[in-house]
Amino acid sequence: MPTFEITRIRMCFIAALMAGALMMPALAHHSFSMFDMEKRMTLTGTVTVFEWTNPHSYIEIDVPDDKGAVKHWSIELGSPSILQQSGWKFSSLHKGDKVTLIISPLKNGQSGGFLQTATLPDGRRLGNGPGRQP
Repeated sequence: MPTFEITRIRMCFIAALMAGALMMPALAHHSFSMFDMEKRMTLTGTVTVFEWTNPHSYIEIDVPDDKGAVKHWSIELGSPSILQQSGWKFSSLHKGDKVTLIISPLKNGQSGGFLQTATLPDGRRLGNGPGRQP
């Protein structure tokens, strides 16, 4: 096989590897199939942590039940760059804030979900990014 053809094959192989490497971040992003997007739950409670992080932000919230027992919930949001487009800021929530969240719960019944809308302490209602406005 001539040297030119071997070099060409190597270049194609290297190009394919590079293209695959560029696609890895897109493939690594998880789906939202763990959430029951057909259901809605309303949670009212106290923020314990607001994580303004990539690739997803989180609201950790303690929610009391009818008998006063508190259950901790972890609610997933979009990325900060997506949230900013619908009015969120890193300072939108603080530990101790009282909030009401409408979520799509986890399918497995654990205390977690995907945010649909949030009513903040000042009464503002924010969605989970563009196209998810209240």
